[in-house]
Amino acid sequence: MNITIIGSGNVGGALAVGFRKAGHSVILGVKDPAVPFKGKDLALEYNFPFYAIPEAVLKSDVIVIAAPAHVAHEIAQTLGDVQGKVIIDTMNGVMRKPAHYNNSSEAILDNCNATDVVKCFNTTGAENMMNPRYGDIALDMYVAGDSAKGKQIAMQLAKDIGFAECYDFGGNDRFTAIEQFAFAWINLAMMQKMGRNIGFKLLKR
Repeated sequence: MNITIIGSGNVGGALAVGFRKAGHSVILGVKDPAVPFKGKDLALEYNFPFYAIPEAVLKSDVIVIAAPAHVAHEIAQTLGDVQGKVIIDTMNGVMRKPAHYNNSSEAILDNCNATDVVKCFNTTGAENMMNPRYGDIALDMYVAGDSAKGKQIAMQLAKDIGFAECYDFGGNDRFTAIEQFAFAWINLAMMQKMGRNIGFKLLKR
């Protein structure tokens, strides 16, 4: 797949490296390529091409947004024409939401012409995206959204980087619920001081 990642911090960087290792073509979308940006060292180390966001979007079929959730609507307004492209929202507004929105995915849908928007890669930390294996067990990932096309792609990408399964959390009406699931990880990892090397696995009897 041709993937653009917008936001090259810990999560965006981990996904960029993981997708590249899985054989996908990855480029970074940045506000201004002429200005130093977070993740430029990563871009240089791994030779990731980087372009202004609208140009990067044009070059890819899948757009992964891994920026602070409160600017989701601002990023969506810079994307240009994204009709037919899949947008994967990795953000969580549990601490700071986009103004006037319940979650980041709603903000994206309301500020660009995308219809294939799903939320995925938001329920665990960057460390687990770089390595989801705990001994012989691989963690699971989760996805929410109405777009069947978007879910199929997100599920495949999750497995490509080593997650055991990617479970369907529901439609657009579950965007907030999956953010709250992410808050459970944040609570345990940081607020309860269990550390970031923890993750979720769905067990079935």
